[in-house]
Amino acid sequence: MKVIVIGAGVVGTTTAWYLAAAGHDVTVIDRQPGVGQETSFANGGQISVSHAEPWANPQAIGKILRWLGKEDAPLLFRWRLDPELFRWGLRFLSECKASRTKANIRAIVNLAIDSRACLQQLRVETGIAYDQQTRGILHFYTDAQEYKAAAMAADLMRDFGLDRHPVDAAACIRIEPALSDARATIVGGHFTPSDESGDAHKFTRHLAELAKARGVHFQIGTPVLRLRGSAATIESVELYNGQRLQADAYVVACGSFSNALLSPLGLGLPIYPAKGYSATFTLADGENFAPTVSLTDDGRKIVFSRLGNRLRVAGTAEMNGYGMGLNPVRCAAITERTHQLFPHLRTVGEPEYWTGLRPATPSNVPIIGRAKPSNLYLNTGHGTLGWTMACGSGKALADMMSGRRPETDFPFLYRY
Repeated sequence: MKVIVIGAGVVGTTTAWYLAAAGHDVTVIDRQPGVGQETSFANGGQISVSHAEPWANPQAIGKILRWLGKEDAPLLFRWRLDPELFRWGLRFLSECKASRTKANIRAIVNLAIDSRACLQQLRVETGIAYDQQTRGILHFYTDAQEYKAAAMAADLMRDFGLDRHPVDAAACIRIEPALSDARATIVGGHFTPSDESGDAHKFTRHLAELAKARGVHFQIGTPVLRLRGSAATIESVELYNGQRLQADAYVVACGSFSNALLSPLGLGLPIYPAKGYSATFTLADGENFAPTVSLTDDGRKIVFSRLGNRLRVAGTAEMNGYGMGLNPVRCAAITERTHQLFPHLRTVGEPEYWTGLRPATPSNVPIIGRAKPSNLYLNTGHGTLGWTMACGSGKALADMMSGRRPETDFPFLYRY
């Protein structure tokens, strides 16, 4: 059938890839001049099943209260007269129960493990390259209470099949010697050897080229005005230039902006933009103090990924609407932490700062499947794990749209 995918980030592009592989005629529409230009552009680079603990957990409320008013807080809520944020916040609080956290971790781990396997298979089949590293992810802790609290979530992830194991401070240094200068502050960690890292933007660009060779059409630099139709069926996509495009099925995969398309149809989703920051450091020739194992500084919610001759440092979340302005305090906090951990790091020029709006659900579980109109499908709400879950959610949605039941045990929006 003919399918239109709205959104050419890593999620939309992988969806198009798997739909084309299933034999569908696919067109991808995006407002940006190229693929992967928004949230997929400069994220943390991790394929991190081990990052499956949702923000909403029993410890979250206390942390948020302590962080209120701190410009460099890992998770910053800017409370204001924003009904959308208020509704999202209430649902976030309801997801902080231990029972909900367990269910959400299970769903995230199941999809993320499957997605990582899909990525590995795609890499073998196509030879796609994107500065990937397959050396695992090390979560390290500099606060004993934080380390102790993380053990419960790590235990759950192991119960659900993830190889995330506790390691002592000495083992952290053996796994990643670049942390040697921070040895005195590290109290322990968790290592997941099966996790990976890589450049999501480079992956998206290369996959788009492979998808074009498979017959996928990309209509780039084309903003969508609205979806036209009723509660029963979508009739067309109307572009800002007045053009209307018709298809048999439509996929909304435009991240934080999904609600802008769906709300007029009465399909508002519990998605709110969580602004994330990153700094990309260009490493000097011969630099050997930068990490090669991808790292997560769990207390600061900052990740470090080696991407060829670059070090990508990313993290934090700011709940503050749809503004894209860079907050210099939060940028400085990322840079300062990098130099604290790696004081001998040698770089060229100044870091490149970036911010992107990650589409967060209160549970951190993405919304994937068929919506109320029979020909409308969703693949959105991946939060910080869009890169991690992209291949798995794209393949699962392609299966559903082809009349097949996805193998992954996940709460898809679908009736079999």
